Amino acid sequence: MEFSELIKTATVENVVLSSAGLPAVKGTLCITSHHLLLSSRPGGDSQPGTMELWLLIRNVDAVEKRLVGSSGTITLRCKDLKVLQLEIPGMEECLNIASSIEALSSVDSVMMMYPFFYRPQSLKLKEGWHLYPLEQYFQQIASQTSQWRLSDVNQDFTTCPTYPGTVIVPAAVGDATLQKAARFRQGGRFPVLSYYHPKNGTAMLRSSQPLTGPNRRRCHEDELLLGSVLDEEERGFIIDTRSAQAAKQARMSGGGTEPKAFYPRWRRLHRPLERGRVLQESFIKLVEACNESSISMDRWLSRLESCRWLSHVKAALSTACLAAQCLDREKAKVLVHGAEGTDTTLLVTALAQLILDPSCRTLLGFQGLLEREWIEAGHPFHLRCARSAYSHARLKQEAPLFLLFLDCVWQLSRQFPFSLEFSERLLLTLFDSAYASAYGTFLCNSEKERCLCKVKENTHSLWAWLNQPGERKKYLNPLYTHNPLVIWPSVEPQSIQLWQGLFFRWIRSSQYLDEAWAEIQHLVESSK
Repeated sequence: MEFSELIKTATVENVVLSSAGLPAVKGTLCITSHHLLLSSRPGGDSQPGTMELWLLIRNVDAVEKRLVGSSGTITLRCKDLKVLQLEIPGMEECLNIASSIEALSSVDSVMMMYPFFYRPQSLKLKEGWHLYPLEQYFQQIASQTSQWRLSDVNQDFTTCPTYPGTVIVPAAVGDATLQKAARFRQGGRFPVLSYYHPKNGTAMLRSSQPLTGPNRRRCHEDELLLGSVLDEEERGFIIDTRSAQAAKQARMSGGGTEPKAFYPRWRRLHRPLERGRVLQESFIKLVEACNESSISMDRWLSRLESCRWLSHVKAALSTACLAAQCLDREKAKVLVHGAEGTDTTLLVTALAQLILDPSCRTLLGFQGLLEREWIEAGHPFHLRCARSAYSHARLKQEAPLFLLFLDCVWQLSRQFPFSLEFSERLLLTLFDSAYASAYGTFLCNSEKERCLCKVKENTHSLWAWLNQPGERKKYLNPLYTHNPLVIWPSVEPQSIQLWQGLFFRWIRSSQYLDEAWAEIQHLVESSK
């Protein structure tokens, strides 16, 4: 397929661009294979144009067109929640532009996406892709205990298609046992180490659900694997991110839970977290409410409550706190899983580490956490972030799990303003990049897919760009002071707030807040 086949009209003159809070501008609209460009001519045709719009077409979530007489208006609703309007002279041009944007924004082939074509001068290919190897993380653990080992059992991705090639597992368990245990877990996601708590030597593991089914199948190798994690007389906790009812229903279709009879030293705790359609619809309703300008206070509060987004934030933080409490206060091992183990499981394990471990709260440590617990751990970004809050397409597998995680991190940063080295700006950049990016970091659904598409050989890493000295300082929190303690967030309803910096980003100007942060940064730098 050639991109040119999808572009019916490449250039239109005298297009008027407007968006909330900004003056309308007139200029020339151009469509390229990956971008929508609009340049104005403020001083007439003899003057160089000013680039008023440089929009990655992958960022377009919905295209709405309205024809009036011989012209038309196209409304572009973007995945980063921005809304743009283009007034286009000529009915045919309007229809052609809308059709072209819809076709280009729907290209689903990973290797046709912009990261495979983006070549900035300041970066080299392959830079930043191996900054946070699991081997390095394992060395930190190995310096404190010999209970764990690195396994290459999944080197060719045949044991588990959604795990990375290397995983950390109990040292007492051989690869043959792991392979048999994998066949007893949905998608082959056998229990692997997620986090080792250096304070007391406890550990958090993650997996998918066991395939016990209606006949209560068992797997001795899986029992052995989980048994080897616990010391003699020690008990552990299984945090299941489904309700007891959902787990019971899963058993009827081949899934299920770990029976007490076969896992006697593990106690199961159900902490249901929504994912899939329910979470996506909550996101959609929240964005609709935020875009409603003529609304009374009572109506606004009612809509905010009915979308239940803040309830999902509270539930995620509560469950992460439970996992962290088991590790830090109960001094107990923890296994986290839901059904597939690629969504709410990763949400909980990543948040628990942020609560417990000060190294995860640095800029580099947070990037490493995202690599280990989201990207390499097999969160299906390509499926979950295919559409944002505006799409008219029928929901398939979209769900804003990663946005929910970022929102929880923002709640932590608001409650502990000195404890995270990175700022809100990083969280906003990560949200934007997960849905549409010039970088390959969030492409595909797993390491196996990234290998097949040669993502690391042919695209640039977001981390390489963020960690450039000139860029890095834009994402730092000027108030940061190293805090070696566990940060226990409040999950009381009055403590959970709407993330205005994201949901009102394009609706309300943040000029004064930006100026205040710039002033704080200046004061901090001048005092050094």
